[in-house]
Formats: sequence, structure tokens, C-alpha cells
Amino acid sequence: MSDSLRGTGPATGPGTGSSGPGGNSELREFLRSRRARITPEAVGLSPQPGTRRVPGLRREEVAQLAGVSVDYYVRLERGRSANVSEAVLDAVARALLLDDTERAHLYALARPARSRRRPLPPQRVRAGLYRILDTLGDTPALILGRRTDVLAANRLARAFYTDFDALPHRERNMARFIFLDEAARELYADWEHSARGTVAALHLYAGAHPHDPQLAELIGELSVRDTDFRRWWADHDVLERTYGAKRYRHPLVGELTLDYEAFHPTGDPDQILGVHTAEPGSPSEHALRLLANWTAGPAAAASPEEASRTPLSRPAQ
Repeated sequence: MSDSLRGTGPATGPGTGSSGPGGNSELREFLRSRRARITPEAVGLSPQPGTRRVPGLRREEVAQLAGVSVDYYVRLERGRSANVSEAVLDAVARALLLDDTERAHLYALARPARSRRRPLPPQRVRAGLYRILDTLGDTPALILGRRTDVLAANRLARAFYTDFDALPHRERNMARFIFLDEAARELYADWEHSARGTVAALHLYAGAHPHDPQLAELIGELSVRDTDFRRWWADHDVLERTYGAKRYRHPLVGELTLDYEAFHPTGDPDQILGVHTAEPGSPSEHALRLLANWTAGPAAAASPEEASRTPLSRPAQ
């Protein structure tokens, strides 16, 4: 399943899945945003006479499609329906045309596990994973943790993005890099697509970890400092990183198109090993190898132009 974003919703203030006197706000806003994107015609309902005061489906129409009472659906959307059944959630997911990622997010929001209130243990990268990163010398590779924290990155990833190891621990975060570092806006050829995907990935994480105080801090900071983030956070889109391709404009080696694969190492489901590759024989592969040679250490060339005169040998097959 490739990365994709599903729809947009009405703008609402940022949140991280909190519950309070008004119920589960994340569940409420997620369901509102999902029904706002669907027209009655899209789900086979006949248009009703008169002017519609809300975009998308009405609550009554979602209830009709899901086969539940209007009162029950209203309580669910307000986050006030405890112990909702799988059958009801499946029916609502079908009514709202949710994809697999959105369906899983709905379950996480509607049926939060009590264990999630316990403090999250610190994340550690295994020595074997560090060695894997080091062996991938000709391709950028990094390990992301909770909240898109950059837990580890190989030499080429640091040269390609930024030197995360040189940053304070709090700043080693991909979302902060994308939204708060001007270099990121130049690096990503389609910055908006990548930035929106990052917001959607954070929303998916928020559904699984609604009581993460560091997530609340991150969302608050980005919402205050970047209007795009604040607006896209209110859309309540969700995305799971899987695989795909992205275009870049690197300041040293120019334009590249790289494929990426996201893997979950065993032992920590909140870690992602992200690996970028280029098509063999392509200009993008040449650019990556040029960057790898240029950043190879003390004996590296003084500039990409000088590195381009160094033979670029392939590893043994």
C-alpha cells in the first residue's frame, strides 16, 4: 500500500486525542472531517431538496448508511459512546468510505487502551540496526521513532538531509526539520506533499498514543510557528509510511528522484527503518554516489566537482 492522503476536513484547532468534559475531541473531529468530504451522491443517497448547511454528509445520513440510530451516532461522534462494538465501527467505516489506515485510526480513537496512559519507555536503537545503517554506505538510511524523532542516521542521510547528530536531542525530529528548517523547503521538490504526509503520519501516531506529552509539545510548537502545519493538522488526515518515490533538489548534487521503503524492526513497533534508493544507472544514482564520495571522510574531495573526477566503483555483487 503506497502512501496516500485521504481528503480534507473543516479547520479546527490542533489537538492530540485528548478527552475531557466534551468527550474524545480527536474522535469527534476525525468523524466530522471524514463525513465532510463525502457527498450524498458518492454513497448512493438521493439529493434532498433545500440548501445543505453543512458540507458532505449529515449525521442522520451517516447513521442511515451505518444502520444505527441517529442518537447513537451523535453520541459516537461526540466521543461519548463507551464500549462501542466492532460491528458498529465497521459499519461506520463503510459508511464513511474509510481506507484501511483510517479504519485502524478510527478503532484506536474509539477504543483507546488503558495501558496507553502509562509513561512511554525511552526508545533505544539496537547495535545490529546501527551496523545495518553503516553497511548502507551508498544510500541514505535512517531510523525514525515516536513523533518522527530521528533516532539514528547513516553518514549519507546526514549529508542528504541535515546533520541530525550535531543537533540537540530535542531538535532531532523529522517534522521539525521539514517545517522549521528553510533548507527542507528547498530540498523537497514537492514540499507541500511531503509536509502534509508528515502531518498525517503524526495524526496516526496520535491515535495510538493520545497521552504522549512530548507529542503535545511538538504539535503545540509547530502549530504556533507554522501556519501550514496548523491548517493541515486541522484536516485530520492520517497516513502510514510504507513505500513510494519523492523528488528532491539537493544543494550539492542537484535533482534526484528516490524510491523509499519503510520497515518496522522487530521489538519496537514505533520504530521505522527508512531506506532511500535510486534506479540503477540513473542520474539520481550517480548523484547519490557523488554525494557519498564527497562525504566519505577526511580523504573526501573538497567539492562535488572534484568528487566527480573520482572513479565511482560499485560494490561487489
